[in-house]
Amino acid sequence: MNTPFITDRSLKGMDFTSKRLEKGEYENCVFDSCSFSKGDISNIAFMECIFTDCDLSNVNLKNTSFKEVDFKRSKLLGIHFDHCNDFLLSFNFHDCTLDLSSFYKLKLKSTTFNNCKMISVEFTETDLTETIFDSCNLEGALFENCNLEKVDFRTALNYSLDPEKNKIAKAKFSKEGALGLLKKYNIQIT
Repeated sequence: MNTPFITDRSLKGMDFTSKRLEKGEYENCVFDSCSFSKGDISNIAFMECIFTDCDLSNVNLKNTSFKEVDFKRSKLLGIHFDHCNDFLLSFNFHDCTLDLSSFYKLKLKSTTFNNCKMISVEFTETDLTETIFDSCNLEGALFENCNLEKVDFRTALNYSLDPEKNKIAKAKFSKEGALGLLKKYNIQIT
């Protein structure tokens, strides 16, 4: 059975929560105001696609491919991105809510997270080399055994990470944000 190849298509206001998105390869497609919440987009490939104002909370991503995909103003709560196909995995997030999502053991080099809410997101053993966290709320985010080399945390908020449990060479921090590197010592700085 051949997998359909869908290109240059725009889908607006579609509800894929009960009726599943057709399996296939989607290239240069736009998903605008679509709902996938608790739905299933497993075994689907998205290449150079844009998701704007979509709800993908708790969606099943088993073996889903994201290659050069942008998420804008979308809700992505509780997503296990670590279930995706990691071959050529690349995406960026702008004005999104990613609370309780997991990027466990992924290679996310040069990913941009811009103005995102990322409460209690898991980055354990994730390669985030050269990633940018621009104006992101990282409260409760877990960074453990990560490669954070050259990561830009200068405008990120509420993060806490252990420099002894992560590679942080040439990472960028603001003076105020650098206090998140000392949290484990339970000290008071005035």
